[in-house]
Amino acid sequence: MDNLKIVSNPLISRDITYLRNKETKEYQFRLALRRIAYALAIEISNEFELREFEVETPLEITKGYNLKKQVVLVPVLRAGLSLVNSFIEMIPNAKVGHIGLQRDEKTLKPIDYYYKAPKNLDTSKVIVLDPMLATGGSASAAFQFLKDKGANDCVMASLIAAPEGVKRLTKEHPDVPIYTAMLDRELNENGYILPGLGDAGDRTFGTL
Repeated sequence: MDNLKIVSNPLISRDITYLRNKETKEYQFRLALRRIAYALAIEISNEFELREFEVETPLEITKGYNLKKQVVLVPVLRAGLSLVNSFIEMIPNAKVGHIGLQRDEKTLKPIDYYYKAPKNLDTSKVIVLDPMLATGGSASAAFQFLKDKGANDCVMASLIAAPEGVKRLTKEHPDVPIYTAMLDRELNENGYILPGLGDAGDRTFGTL
């Protein structure tokens, strides 16, 4: 699991606990998720390249910096939408694409139903957002869609991940770093992460 980068600190551990707790209310769940997403955005940004330019302060001219590459955020619908706002606040110039994938409950394989992304993926840093990396099927399919459109500098961001999903994504897309706040134990027979936090989309949007 060389591609795996676990983003951890005491505040994240506390917030992951909020997400796990079945008694956590929707608004509390959203706030905890939002805080973890900020931490993920900051950690991922450590790998961004900068372009240097001159900026004039009230006193003198000094060095300034901006991002060398355009950043494209691609949430996997619908749960991935929950991570977008935090990343946008940290990277205001980011563009946002969308990939719609749903899991066949019998085969556990992803089925695509929507795709829309900005142009120039080949020159952009592309961050796929999905709170849960479970089987890895949806994430792998999302990256394949993006690569087919020219993306070549991709990153995965998730709240929690299962070893099975990390293994599959690493095998099928070895060039993609995986950032997560927690590596959980395993998947159950239905493909859900254990101990997990339930369905992130349902708990975020109140559709339980």
